Amino acid sequence: MGEDDKRLSLVALIALVVGSMVGGGAFNLAGDIALGANAGAVIIGWIITGIGIIALAFVFQNLTMRKPELDSGIYSYAKDGFGTFLGFNSAWGYWLSAWLGNVAYATLVFSSIGYFIPVFEGGQNIASILGASVALWLVHYLVLRGINSAAFINTIATIAKVIPIFLFLIIAIIGFKWDTFTFEFWGSEGFSWGSVADQVKSTMLVTLWVFIGIEGAVVMSGRAKNRSDVGKATVIGLISVLLIYILISLLSLGIMPREELAALPNPAMAYVMEEIVGKWGAIVINLGLIISVMGAWLGWTMFAAELPYVTAKDNVFPKWLAKENKNKAPVNSLWLTNGLVQLFLITLLFSETAYNFTFSLASSAILIPYMLSAFYQVKLTLTGETYQSVKKRKKEKIVGVIASIYAIWLVYAAGIDYLLLTMLLYAPGIILYKWALKENNIQKQDTKIERMFMFIIVILGVIALAGLLTGKINI
Repeated sequence: MGEDDKRLSLVALIALVVGSMVGGGAFNLAGDIALGANAGAVIIGWIITGIGIIALAFVFQNLTMRKPELDSGIYSYAKDGFGTFLGFNSAWGYWLSAWLGNVAYATLVFSSIGYFIPVFEGGQNIASILGASVALWLVHYLVLRGINSAAFINTIATIAKVIPIFLFLIIAIIGFKWDTFTFEFWGSEGFSWGSVADQVKSTMLVTLWVFIGIEGAVVMSGRAKNRSDVGKATVIGLISVLLIYILISLLSLGIMPREELAALPNPAMAYVMEEIVGKWGAIVINLGLIISVMGAWLGWTMFAAELPYVTAKDNVFPKWLAKENKNKAPVNSLWLTNGLVQLFLITLLFSETAYNFTFSLASSAILIPYMLSAFYQVKLTLTGETYQSVKKRKKEKIVGVIASIYAIWLVYAAGIDYLLLTMLLYAPGIILYKWALKENNIQKQDTKIERMFMFIIVILGVIALAGLLTGKINI
């Protein structure tokens, strides 16, 4: 097999994008979004998310074309635009989000298996942890066989997972009840700006969680057959998935009242389907979720292992993470990533809402990488680098500004607790960063801005730790 045959085609890249976004979150979207918002606020939330996430997709598309030499995606954009330390933090935050997301997947998949095998019910008991551990190391083995083989399996899983989702959408359209959808449309007390704003904020981490993966093709851009396919895959994948998500959440609100939706076990889609057609519907959805999550788990394991690997090759992560095996798989990065997933799986025994907590933390951790990518797009349009056309430059500046505002809004909407917890995860990264510089004999003085960021991260991390110890922050 030639070197080009081992690279990823447009179809494989689209499958990575769609497969990474359409994971377990899609199957529990209706229940998660109903926890804090009524139908009217959900619509507003989707409008904000749609505008912001489409702008972010175009940012990734623009940057892949403007900066083809930056083939490490999110990490390389931050480094090129804002220096080594922020580049490191972009890679660190993305990596944190990727493996934390896999912990959430493990919880959800065994909650779904528990529908068939009661010993796994809830997805957080000892049997579930053992089962998830077996699945984790099976995925590990597949990725060790090579990125191309894993991507092929992911493509098949992506095709398989959309079948039950489309079946749900067709049946949900038939079972949709307008009166149910419009009941307490803005909430039990009617419309008020404060109430609706709070409801919209509550949807933000949920909608971001189901879109994490939009940058999947960008992360793997160094392995694409054609550079131009990266941007195409990102936009095609996003538009398709956006429409699916909007329909899932809104149609579900027309089948069951919001309070009932919010109280459903994981995965909510299975129980909505059961409400319409009976038990066979729940069986189909649960089987679809198992396939879906395993496919997304595989895709996210590739992403999680890839970023420390490419960052280590660039002398920003420790050297040993740059090691490949004979199949060109990032072997040491993979062992570190899945070792941490295994450790966190054990902690699921001590958290009552492990899925919601881990997906919220994963969503919060990825905000900085997304924000820095959007800021980099704005910086290029301000400096004029790579631009010959004034019209094109103005257009892409608007896109970058919209994506930046959306990213800043997400930090605000996530709330102070998740910001603090995220900084607690970012703080140890400073030690790793210094270690990598020393190991690679890089003589670099931190700039004033870099020292300021380090100070802020450490202080917020200490506040988060104090909050956890005193019970002011609950997990």
